[in-house]
Amino acid sequence: MNDARYTTLPPWPNAYPASGASATLKRLHEDFIVTELPLQPPSGEGEHLWLDIEKNGANTAFVAQQLAEATGVPDRDVGYAGLKDRHAITRQWFSIYLPKGDAPDLTQLQHPEFKVLAQRRHVKKLRPGDLQGNRFRIVLRDVTGNREAIEANLRAVAAHGVPNYFGAQRFGFEGGNVEQGRAMLAREVRVRNPKKKGLYLSAVRSFVFNEVLALRIQQGLWGRTLPGDVVDGAGRPTGPLWGRGRVGTTDQAQALETGVAARHATLCDGMEHAGLDQERRALVASPADLAWDWPQAQQLVLTFSLPAGAYATSVLDEILRTAEPDRHEARAGEAGA
Repeated sequence: MNDARYTTLPPWPNAYPASGASATLKRLHEDFIVTELPLQPPSGEGEHLWLDIEKNGANTAFVAQQLAEATGVPDRDVGYAGLKDRHAITRQWFSIYLPKGDAPDLTQLQHPEFKVLAQRRHVKKLRPGDLQGNRFRIVLRDVTGNREAIEANLRAVAAHGVPNYFGAQRFGFEGGNVEQGRAMLAREVRVRNPKKKGLYLSAVRSFVFNEVLALRIQQGLWGRTLPGDVVDGAGRPTGPLWGRGRVGTTDQAQALETGVAARHATLCDGMEHAGLDQERRALVASPADLAWDWPQAQQLVLTFSLPAGAYATSVLDEILRTAEPDRHEARAGEAGA
């Protein structure tokens, strides 16, 4: 095993030349609007009450906790498909297990940071990943740089997609969850809290995937299918979400992936012993219906949809550099998909 430490995240490369432009992201909540695209609408019958909720300045876990308190159910009986950013206006579905009696009218629930738009019963609880994707409307302010260079990258992204990196928010503050995960897997520390253990495993797994994707870009293999690749249903090459079992690839693709695993042996061996199984994730994310507009000087508005698990930051990073206002976090936020 290697003895590397993961105190900072590496500067993973972009697929396209830098535009040299920059902008402010999320100055206002309405600058980042996310609408969840569900797998299916609720049927109208069943033991779970589904709620269509619009959040403004609240993260997903906080709203779930408020719903549990309002209905008197344990936190585990509230479900949702994905985490959404706090510093945004986001719309998503929640479910509450309420098998008996008449459902309370939660559209009357009063809270300054969220409102219940509609409710309907369904036969299943919402679980992480139970969504098609997300629709975004993003306002970028204080845009500086060459507009032609920005639009050249926008056209490239629309035509060829973006690297399907896990976003920086996946790795915790300054990437600290990766090092915490390494220490846990190396048995230097013992993590008893199951939520923290899952968080660290997720960060480590995402880190190794990003390392594979970064190496393909560095080697000029971006967007190409290599000999031995495993492709998804859309014919796009995939990368490893590490765990037990064979990596799935062969030939050149396998050599690349196992080479990355060897560099991060503590992480990969630890994930195998932690009981994770090998899975795959698309290396390319293709934003659907990407459109842009310049409503005024130094302001760019983007709209697009992404499949479940893809990050809007992966799109933005290929277009220009963004920075968010400094904020004092009274309550921990989360990042949008």
